[in-house]
Amino acid sequence: MNHEARRTRLVEAVWSLAVRGGIEQVSLRKVAEEAGVSMGQIQHYYSSMQALIRDALDRAVRAVNATIENAVNAADTTSPEAVLRACLHALISPAQESARLMRFALAAAGRAVSDPTMAKVLAPGDDEMLTFTAGLITAAREERGSKPRCEERADADICWSLATSLGVDLALGYRTPEAAGRLLDHHIEQVLR
Repeated sequence: MNHEARRTRLVEAVWSLAVRGGIEQVSLRKVAEEAGVSMGQIQHYYSSMQALIRDALDRAVRAVNATIENAVNAADTTSPEAVLRACLHALISPAQESARLMRFALAAAGRAVSDPTMAKVLAPGDDEMLTFTAGLITAAREERGSKPRCEERADADICWSLATSLGVDLALGYRTPEAAGRLLDHHIEQVLR
């Protein structure tokens, strides 16, 4: 097993433990048991439990971003509206892995209150993503024959905030994927009018 595969195995153990019992239940001993490795092997790859949890959170965010990219690629279209919908709907995917990653992010959010590095990883909407989404909104409005409203960046931010919130609702079992999808589609319609 190579080094990256070992790190991935450890991160997977952190995700599983945090989803089952909360981030406060994650310890070196429990991660070692879950991953089937020694505590020394964990310490070989991570200088502290905090470093392991930060890496697990960073990898969860990258996995969610990959899910969004995959949804866009699967849409196989050049329509800005279809790409916009694919991006946003990726956060409310009924796939088990998406829900698991969202549950882990929720478990880690409590720790982010006192850890600025973790808070930065969880911060909504980076500049590049908001710029891309605002461009999609502008192009989709033009495609529908609407004029730009000079609010596209704020609209993009609200869209991602709503999609993230709905993803949290799904992860916690508050909404069904269908209900979340209807609400998100309703909002997208409002944005594109």
